[in-house]
Amino acid sequence: MNYQELGTRILDLVGGEKNVTGLTHCATRLRFNLQDESLAKTNELKETPGVLGVVQSGGQYQVIIGNDVNHVYKPIAQACRLEEKGSAPAPEEKKGLGSRLIDTITGIFTPVLPAITAAGMLKAVLALCSAFGWLNTSSETYQIINFMADVAFYFLPILLANSAAKKFNCNPYIAMLLGGILLHPNFVSMVAAAKEAQTTISFLGLPVYSATYSSSVIPIILIVLAQSYIEPFADKISPKAIKFFTKPLITVLVTGLLGLLVLGPIGYILASWIADGINLLNTYVSWLVPLVLGGLFPLLVMTGTHYGIIPIGINNRMTTGFDTIVHPANLCSNMAQGASSFAVAMKTKKLKVRELGYSAGITAVCGITEPALYGINMRYKTPLIAACVGGACGGLYVGLMAVRNYAGGSPGLMTLPGYIGERGFYDLMHACIGAAIAFVVSFAVTFVLFKDENEGLKAAAGMKTKKETEKEEPKEKEAGSTKASGSILNETSVEIAAPVNGKLVPLAEVNDPTFAQEILGKGFAMIPEDGHFVSPIKGEIVMVFNTEHAIGLRSENGAEILIHVGLDTVNLGGKHYHALVKAGDKVEVGTPILNVELDEVKKAGYDVITPVLVTNINEFPDVLASVPGQVKAGDVAGRAFR
Repeated sequence: MNYQELGTRILDLVGGEKNVTGLTHCATRLRFNLQDESLAKTNELKETPGVLGVVQSGGQYQVIIGNDVNHVYKPIAQACRLEEKGSAPAPEEKKGLGSRLIDTITGIFTPVLPAITAAGMLKAVLALCSAFGWLNTSSETYQIINFMADVAFYFLPILLANSAAKKFNCNPYIAMLLGGILLHPNFVSMVAAAKEAQTTISFLGLPVYSATYSSSVIPIILIVLAQSYIEPFADKISPKAIKFFTKPLITVLVTGLLGLLVLGPIGYILASWIADGINLLNTYVSWLVPLVLGGLFPLLVMTGTHYGIIPIGINNRMTTGFDTIVHPANLCSNMAQGASSFAVAMKTKKLKVRELGYSAGITAVCGITEPALYGINMRYKTPLIAACVGGACGGLYVGLMAVRNYAGGSPGLMTLPGYIGERGFYDLMHACIGAAIAFVVSFAVTFVLFKDENEGLKAAAGMKTKKETEKEEPKEKEAGSTKASGSILNETSVEIAAPVNGKLVPLAEVNDPTFAQEILGKGFAMIPEDGHFVSPIKGEIVMVFNTEHAIGLRSENGAEILIHVGLDTVNLGGKHYHALVKAGDKVEVGTPILNVELDEVKKAGYDVITPVLVTNINEFPDVLASVPGQVKAGDVAGRAFR
């Protein structure tokens, strides 16, 4: 389908234009604010051609498209007409504080990223031209391109004012005016003169903080947030006959003075504290944060929360002139994800996977990882783990070398010139080494561990099987049975029984997005009444997790089932869990496989809800669960279809 058709289809599946209260897009995903997320048909969206995945995180409903997201965004934006009718905030009671914070940061920074990326790329090109002597820094050509690149950074408060106003639902043009107040040449001159004369600026006897707000981030966000409260108040107290004049007058005068006297200084000081904290980390443990971020970036991207830390990198460059944390770590992570995708492409025997692996790998090493993340790495799990390991190794190196990024942009091969700066080629050289380390480690780990078969099951449980078993040829089955015997009703489906007495509930009710969003597989969940677990299928045990909280099975026709008893129960280290089987054991429906001391697990503070997943959804893409309610162990609870 074309972009118009895809956009129309997506809009319909998220509940229609009346359900959309906000919409932005980043490099690869549409970011919806929905009035009611329950109206969205997530499963149908995931199956829609052109949609790579769906993530519900940070108060947003995110539809991953890939590099064509801009083309899909346009028809949806036109249909929603948010610019015309205004943007109403989604009901706040549906979001926690953390979700609202991430949603706000994402909504403010996502729209301005293209401008910042363009400026960063211009800076990178200039650095390259200067380093190789192609342009003299004193030439007019260099100066013109340089000030073109500086515009996005210098006037960043005005850019952020516009997007913040749209996020806070106030007038964006008044917000940009407030940003202009901070950058007006007269105010800048007054600040410079006051600093030189070591005096202070005052307004009616009140001191005005002598700060330079060009390239700042936090002050304007605080000021526009204040505007969102002052503007409605001005509207309320203004007489109707002259409201057109008095409302903007009161808003600008009160908010502008509040910004210069209070909020601007607070934001400036907060930004300085953040920069000082970064310098402290760089002085004593420069390796720590890049190591952690390099390893966790894929998981942050998976949940869409990576935009919450982008402002830190921007603030670093604006206050100190360079970033040693966010961009270098992200570079290593992106290279690692690309390497994992390449390794899968080289090792797989599936033509479509190979083609996707190569194309997604190229995109990832150039700075956009969603195609690799959702198309390859999350799909097979082992490459995702390898990417985390490789990213952490590369992050450790760039952290130890205190590598500096001077220009920003999407972290990848295209923006490597952004590491050329005041230390010459030092930062570029070590950035390349760190990226190479991440690439090699991730590629090697993926190439060694990846197998086309059983990847979903192993990664879902988090460990290798205790005993690798060869995949058996499906045996001939008797037809006609309607009981939960684990037998194949036909060659394309398999029945899955309830593994324990209790209440059957949808996966969406599991309080863990990894299960609830079907990232690891499709199926259902059980709220167990007792701790006696039995096999849900006829087949064999292929994996018993070393802490015995999870068991993997394979049915006779190849459906891979994971039973994961409780959430985060791996932390118990096997306490209260007693496996009755081992890898390689043959089982029938109802064969006892695990005893769990449920009361003790609950006393330890863990949720005992038990997801039952079909993990090889590439072979069994459709899993239908029975009607929620009380079931007994052995009753039919679901069916998987090829």
